[in-house]
Amino acid sequence: MDIVLRATVMFAILFALLRLMGKRELGQMTPFELVMLVVVGDLIQQGITHNDFSLTGATLAIATFAFWTVVLGWVVYLSPRAQRVIEGTPRVLIRDGELIAANLKRDRLTRAEIESEMRLAGIARLGDVAWAILEPEGRISFIKRNGDSDSSRPDNPKAT
Repeated sequence: MDIVLRATVMFAILFALLRLMGKRELGQMTPFELVMLVVVGDLIQQGITHNDFSLTGATLAIATFAFWTVVLGWVVYLSPRAQRVIEGTPRVLIRDGELIAANLKRDRLTRAEIESEMRLAGIARLGDVAWAILEPEGRISFIKRNGDSDSSRPDNPKAT
């Protein structure tokens, strides 16, 4: 039972930490951020299982994380208010070709990062963007001024 309680506490801490870190996709992480996530994973494992290196202890920890993931999924499904808290909300980064500096600062994004995502979406100039929206999962969706919509990823042709 101790492992289940430890896993629950670590799940809550990890969830809060990831929400505080901001919206970034794995592909947008710096090498340092990626290494930090791996190190955090190892530290979490040590904090949950303590000195229990058994298969049962590992199974309990994994099952507890899976349980809370499913519970949060149902909570998000059943409550729009909870969805905003748990998953976050989209944030406008560009409106009518103008960067919204306060929103960039809030999500710790630079102009260079936005311009890089624009190039990936096939957009050459800031003035060509009607809207750029940072989605809750970290992807940036672009809507061109001429009315065509395009996503920041070539493998996802729909803008959200």
